[in-house]
Amino acid sequence: MNRTQSLSPWVRRFLMEHLVSERNLSRNTQLSYRDTLALLLPFASKILKKPIDRLLVEDLSSAAVRRFLEHLEQERGSGVATRNQRLAAIHSLARFIGMRNPEHLDWCSEIRSIPFKKGPKPELTYLEKPEMDALLKAPNQRTGQGKRDYALLLFLYNSGARADEAARLILADLALGSSPSVRITGKGAKIRHCPLWKSTADVLTKLTAGRAQVENVFLNRRGQPITRFGIHALVKRCVAKASHQMPSLDAKQVSPHTIRHTTAVHLLRAGVDINTIRAWLGHVSLDTTHIYAEVDLEMKAKALAHCEIGGEETFKRWRNEPNLITFLKNL
Repeated sequence: MNRTQSLSPWVRRFLMEHLVSERNLSRNTQLSYRDTLALLLPFASKILKKPIDRLLVEDLSSAAVRRFLEHLEQERGSGVATRNQRLAAIHSLARFIGMRNPEHLDWCSEIRSIPFKKGPKPELTYLEKPEMDALLKAPNQRTGQGKRDYALLLFLYNSGARADEAARLILADLALGSSPSVRITGKGAKIRHCPLWKSTADVLTKLTAGRAQVENVFLNRRGQPITRFGIHALVKRCVAKASHQMPSLDAKQVSPHTIRHTTAVHLLRAGVDINTIRAWLGHVSLDTTHIYAEVDLEMKAKALAHCEIGGEETFKRWRNEPNLITFLKNL
């Protein structure tokens, strides 16, 4: 078999060389691309009735890819965002092969012409201050696990760190002296520094006492580094407990990323400028951070609507007028 036609050598080079050495993508992105191909190739093998190791580049036709995307949504129950994420990985593979073998340029164009699907914009979920306070009170701090849970929740709220960033945090990243701060390694190995409250520093000092600088800050019950999945389970467990005292939590899908959103909204309400929040959260583009400003505008307009000017009817008018200045002029 002509190796330029066989798909397997291209897949190996794409995963082992291109993503790692040439693109230097994060480990999570590499795993996401790998998982996409781990789903796609067995699916293509099944519908074509052909062993995976005998698949050719041309076997991965646009029709086969479209059937795979339908399979993701209809049979695996994937959402639009997941479907588009898988397609982005396939586009990247097609571009990698097309750039290195002119014989496959037409095939590459067909694959990359498969469009992303538009879906509803997910609603931003964050916690109000009483809800966040209830969540922080949920862990039983009389136990070792409860102290760890409280320290982790407080750190997530203070820093706005992603679950994966918190899981990879080591003691050497902490500066718990007179001006406490943390060094966080984010997406693309980008490093940012965030200040820590004295209360957070005190809790982390007690949690990490007597441990080596190379150890992970947050450990599981077996004394091993906690994973992002473990952090997700921890948050879910604490939310379930806190919801007994704060029923409004039952109506929200709370995850570690919800706490990250909460940090951003509360910083904005406290008067922190949007560019500082961008650096605080580690966003590459300011456009990403602007979603929090939009949430805050809605809160201000809703508060204005409840004044004597016009009540709920005024708020409904604002929702149909995206420009706040125009809205105020027309009152």
